[in-house]
Amino acid sequence: MRDQAEQLRERMQQNRKARPTRLITVSSGKGGVGKSNFSLNFGLGLIERGHKTILFDVDLGLANLDVLMGISPRHNLFHLLEPDKTVWDILERGPGNLEFIAGGSGFTQIMQLEDAKLDRLFSQLEPLHGYADTIIFDTGAGVSKESIRFMLSSDEVILVTTPEPTAITDAYAVIKMIHSRNPQVQIRMVINRATSEREGRATADKLAMVAKRFLNMEIGTLGYITDDPHVSKAVKLQRPFLLAYPESQASKSIRKLVGSYLNHASAPERDSGGGLRGFLAKLKNFVR
Repeated sequence: MRDQAEQLRERMQQNRKARPTRLITVSSGKGGVGKSNFSLNFGLGLIERGHKTILFDVDLGLANLDVLMGISPRHNLFHLLEPDKTVWDILERGPGNLEFIAGGSGFTQIMQLEDAKLDRLFSQLEPLHGYADTIIFDTGAGVSKESIRFMLSSDEVILVTTPEPTAITDAYAVIKMIHSRNPQVQIRMVINRATSEREGRATADKLAMVAKRFLNMEIGTLGYITDDPHVSKAVKLQRPFLLAYPESQASKSIRKLVGSYLNHASAPERDSGGGLRGFLAKLKNFVR
């Protein structure tokens, strides 16, 4: 059965070679803004639209995507260092057919591996190129070294914040850091827990104005998610709110965000250095 499954994946991968995998890093300036919940439900929203998506939990020490899904992953990224394990062995399946990879609480150690082991680990991830349309990396909050590496290596960064002044200030700190290291990285904001679309738009406009004035940097807005009690109810159920409460306002907001993303996302060119292979190359450079 395992051989048949791997053969099927290989055929699917070959059939999708013309559609390079796009890499998104989801981050935030501070914890508690709903970043992981957004990553999870955004990924499910993409799947609803027929967009094959893999979610990668790289929130160091605070990995909680499995908790939000109510499952216990059998494997994590570290298992790729075992000689008999492949990426297909560690790829878990969650609710709504969302495939995900658990990073594990020891992810920092991966960034400290010797070259040979790091090369093996990264080579084991390469078969995902062409297998998925999008891989979403859910990083830790703030500007840790590991989060910075993922943000600077990805095709684009989705920055999640809320209208709270402290969240806005910390989100700007992330924008400023990215701009200082690589002003070419595309950043788009998601305003979570807005009391209304008007408040969400005002928050995004404020951040965009400050970035333009002091950094001469254009920041886009992906959209807004209104504050909705169904979100906390879904967390208690350990079910994604898009599945537990598909008609809730938060679910409608996610679907609107997904539509906006798919309407404006441009896939990386096959030989442009983008996609998963380009990401892994850049990530290794930042590690070293």
